[in-house]
Amino acid sequence: MASSAPPGTPPTSTDVPDQAGGSIDGTPAGGPRMTARLWGALIVLCGALFLDGLDVSMVGVALPSIQADLGLSNSALQWIVSGYVLGYGGLLLLGGRTADLLGRRQVFLWAIAVFGVASLVGGLVDDPSLLIATRFAKGVAAAFTAPAGLSIITTTFPEGPARNRALSFYTACGASGFSLGLVFGGVLTEAGWRWTFLLPAPIALLVLFAGIRLIPADRLPRRTGGYDLGGAATATAALLLLVYAVVSAPTAGWLSVRTVGSFALVAALLAAFVRIERRVAHPLVRLGILGNRSLVGANLAALAVTGSYVGFQFIGTLYTQVVLGWSPLDMALAFLPGGLIVAFGGPRVGNLVNRFGTGRVVMAGFAAFLAAYLLFLRIDGEPRYLGVILPTMLLVGTGFALAFPALNIQATAGVADEEQGLASGLVQTSFQIGGAIVLAGVTAVLATDQPTPGHVPDSFYPAVGLVSGVALLGLLVAAVTGSRARGRHRGPVHLG
Repeated sequence: MASSAPPGTPPTSTDVPDQAGGSIDGTPAGGPRMTARLWGALIVLCGALFLDGLDVSMVGVALPSIQADLGLSNSALQWIVSGYVLGYGGLLLLGGRTADLLGRRQVFLWAIAVFGVASLVGGLVDDPSLLIATRFAKGVAAAFTAPAGLSIITTTFPEGPARNRALSFYTACGASGFSLGLVFGGVLTEAGWRWTFLLPAPIALLVLFAGIRLIPADRLPRRTGGYDLGGAATATAALLLLVYAVVSAPTAGWLSVRTVGSFALVAALLAAFVRIERRVAHPLVRLGILGNRSLVGANLAALAVTGSYVGFQFIGTLYTQVVLGWSPLDMALAFLPGGLIVAFGGPRVGNLVNRFGTGRVVMAGFAAFLAAYLLFLRIDGEPRYLGVILPTMLLVGTGFALAFPALNIQATAGVADEEQGLASGLVQTSFQIGGAIVLAGVTAVLATDQPTPGHVPDSFYPAVGLVSGVALLGLLVAAVTGSRARGRHRGPVHLG
């Protein structure tokens, strides 16, 4: 959090400032004191991010059952996942800025309510189009809860050890939700795939009521100018179209008129967006924020983290369920050790960041990712759990536990309070766009040779090579841009 004190000046009070500069219980701003209400607010925000990850992974495990029950084609089935990604990745930037302008608490609570309603409806409908529509609605809701929740934390905890500790706990909950969702998804799918849609509804309701009680009210500065409607329209349209073009390219063809035309229109929309942001009095994205080296490096590395991880997860699901013939629950239990490392190791990453800085921690995470993916190249038609799958998942869990929290810390370091939602939205957008792009590439590679029971298709190896290459690029980005990102308390960063 930006401060008016000179760089390196320690906090002088004993409580935690909220988004208006005062503490949650009304005492002066300054150093952290973890009150019961502060813990409660943090747990509520963690619960929302845990729910996002849980929902995505549970539905992924249930896809074969959904396809069999509703008679979906492969292209239609893809949109059960892609619809969520489209809403999430396309509207994250708008969600983050909306939280800054309209109030983070208000945006968070309304979005979690929409998420719960969409979950309930999705578990009850039979029409595939309505099911995909509910997935899109949930993605849109998550696009507002994620940056709002992250910016509530970054404007509540002062930059330095207190924020690092809170963000480590927060992001570990999100990653744990994704990992543990594999287990829940396996168990619930055995009872019926609809339960994977229905379970998030009561959890969202619980988060909503707890949030109303525990999340402090916003005290936002008065705006004297209008809203950047042109920037919001062009940025949202560009991101929505980019995600749509990427996820539909394997079906339509990467060189098809539709795909090429979509990418050309994305470029035109982005050019128009930049032009608007340079001229408008109150921009959606202050372009000067991109002069923050730590933020830019974190966004580039975020593309590689989820890009490689989501691509690998897709390959691993096909390998275990199709090639090895494992049930969804068997696969979930095989992947569980990696999730446990994230759940128990992620909250402790803040201490590593305090000691070594975000740059080194992110590099260590990418090194673990790269080692895991290269080890997975040893797979064959026989289940080699102890020799290949288990050590791969342990390394993947280590990589995610290190890199994901550290990148969130790095992306929000040195950013003023009024732009924390923007910074949060940018990095969350990068996480989502990275997953969509690399997954589309992996899908295109795998389409050349389908897996069969007991046989690993030749296409699996270049697909794993692709995610390994993405992890290597992430490692290089972290080495170049994160070398000075220490994740410690600094004074405010003022960029043009």
